[in-house]
Amino acid sequence: MKYVGAHVSASGGVFNAPLNAQKIGAKAFALFTKNQRQWKAKPYDQKTIDLFKKNLEEVGIEPMHVLPHDSYLINLGHPDDEARQKSLDAFIDEVQRCEQLGLDRLNFHPGSHLKKISEEECLDRIADAMNQTLKVTQGVKLVIENTAGQGSNLGYKFEHLAYLIDKCEDKERVGVCIDTCHMFTAGYDIRTREAYDKTWKEFDEIIGYKYLLGMHINDSKPPLGSRVDRHHSLGKGEIGLDAFRFIMNDSHMDDIPLVLETIDESIWAEEIALLYSFVE
Repeated sequence: MKYVGAHVSASGGVFNAPLNAQKIGAKAFALFTKNQRQWKAKPYDQKTIDLFKKNLEEVGIEPMHVLPHDSYLINLGHPDDEARQKSLDAFIDEVQRCEQLGLDRLNFHPGSHLKKISEEECLDRIADAMNQTLKVTQGVKLVIENTAGQGSNLGYKFEHLAYLIDKCEDKERVGVCIDTCHMFTAGYDIRTREAYDKTWKEFDEIIGYKYLLGMHINDSKPPLGSRVDRHHSLGKGEIGLDAFRFIMNDSHMDDIPLVLETIDESIWAEEIALLYSFVE
């Protein structure tokens, strides 16, 4: 069974996100648990937590089909110790917010070396931050998102994700989210049956399907291997619709949140319906 949704607004309070998801026919969704462009936010009060859980139950979406996204400011691989600590503190806060809301996973971009340290050094800093986070939190899985590899961002190779999982001290609480646009612009083709099978075989060999805990479903404005992160509406970009048809009929993508981050939210309901229409 597929659980498709979109990254919906939590404006006015996180408790509005499940209602916004219901409006577009979503069976899954993503949200920011606080303002993603600010370092700090006031703690949740009990009323907010209770209302979020109540609304989630009322719309019939399981907590495991919600994929919260951390702040874009966070860089767990930052070469500067003080800046990295600021990121780590903010990351731990976000994991704790997921705990409070009863959600079991948090999606994050691994980090950037800013051309000041080596890739391996940066990955080690990210892994260390993950392990520190796991020690002081419970019940929430850290879901590493693959990136397009723009600038000095790491996570664009399957090997980067596998390295972080390998260094993670609690394998039960780590996983990955694969963004189709990022995958494609990082150089992994999924447009034809043959290319799709080859790319996912490589994914399984390097990372393993058991670690796939979510997906971002996006077409891509830039071409294959361009290392540029610009999403497009389904079927309007360089990937085309066949890849999404393959995904909707791939049992490896059952029972995880499949989340649209396409550029026109006014057609999300149509895109969700389109994806479900692909199921054979």
